[in-house]
Order: sequence, then C-alpha cells, then structure tokens
Amino acid sequence: MPEPADEMIPTRATLIHRLKNWKDQSSWQDFFDTYWKLIYNIALKGGLSEAEAQDVVQETIISVAKHMPSFQYDPAVGFFKTWLCNMARWRISDKIRKRGRDARCQTLPEDPGTDTSTEGKEVGPTCPADLEALWDAEWEKALLDAALARVKRRLDPQKYQIFDLCVNKDWAPAKVAEVFGISVDQVYLVKHRVREAIREEVKRLEKEIV
Repeated sequence: MPEPADEMIPTRATLIHRLKNWKDQSSWQDFFDTYWKLIYNIALKGGLSEAEAQDVVQETIISVAKHMPSFQYDPAVGFFKTWLCNMARWRISDKIRKRGRDARCQTLPEDPGTDTSTEGKEVGPTCPADLEALWDAEWEKALLDAALARVKRRLDPQKYQIFDLCVNKDWAPAKVAEVFGISVDQVYLVKHRVREAIREEVKRLEKEIV
C-alpha cells in the first residue's frame, strides 16, 4: 500500500530543490528538525557556549537559506554534507574570532559568499580530521534521531511506549508485558518491528542528503 504523499521521504535532489523556495515551510521545518542538533552539538564541541551554539544554528540555517537559490548540487564534485559542515564551521570560526580567542578553527577560510555552485570545483575546504570525525559521528546521530522521530509519528503510541520502555528505559520484557497486559512474545515482536522500522528510516534518510 503506497504511503500518503505527506509521508513520502523526498530524494536528496527533490529536497534541495524544495529548499530553494523559502516559503516551503514544510521542507524547511523538516530540514531544521533533522539537522539543528547536529550543528548545535558541533558548535558546543568547537568550544562555544550554549548561547553561542544556538546563534550558530540560526546563522547557519539563515546562511543556507540565502545560498540555496543559487546552489547547484553535483554529488560527483562535492557532497552537500561537506558543504553544510563548512557552513557551520565558518559560523563557529566567526564566533571564536569575535571572542578574540585562539582555536583550531580560527585559521579556517572565510565564507565564500553566495557562490555555492559545486560545478567544476570543490564544495568547500575539507574539514580538519578531528572536526570531520566529530561531524560524521554527529551526522549519524542526527539521522538516527530524525528516523526515530518520524517512526514515532507513524506508530501507535502504545507500540512506541513498549519499545521505549524496553530499549531506552531498559525494562525487562516480562515487566512491560505485565503493564500492558500482553504476552512477552508480543513485547519482543513490537520491539523488533519498531527497531526494523527505525533502521529502514535511517537508510531512507541516508539517501536523502549526502
């Protein structure tokens, strides 16, 4: 049975195309919900305060929005994932420079402005090895969180609660079964199906933007 149109996960090319329209609030909200925590956590690990990290999130999203109308995505040349990483790094670097404090990111190149085409050139400078590793780890976590949120929206609340108690709260299956008045086998079945749904959602998100 096909999914409702509003539940379909767009391809990465489709999503990027949608982001070119600032008035497409649904796509931008989806983008923000998926990646804000990623940017925020990287900013914190880059040495910024919570308030500064929140500013970096806002400034990065605004900068992405400004660049989107002229952005030409070419995965054969450079990844959107790397470009977004650099957009966040430039914002972090700006904050550190304003504080007048030495840091590893202080020598990063300036934001290249509105020229965001990836055609015939690099998307941006490569992240330093340590920050790149952090970014990749946070990227995977952001995808998992987004996948979990999407699956949760589709699930029967009781099934998600069973999964949450088993996996996140570490309740014994027998205890969960007793609370919900179901068999232990049913608890294991719900746990397995929800976990598989999350795994499939992560795969779909990985294909959405790289």
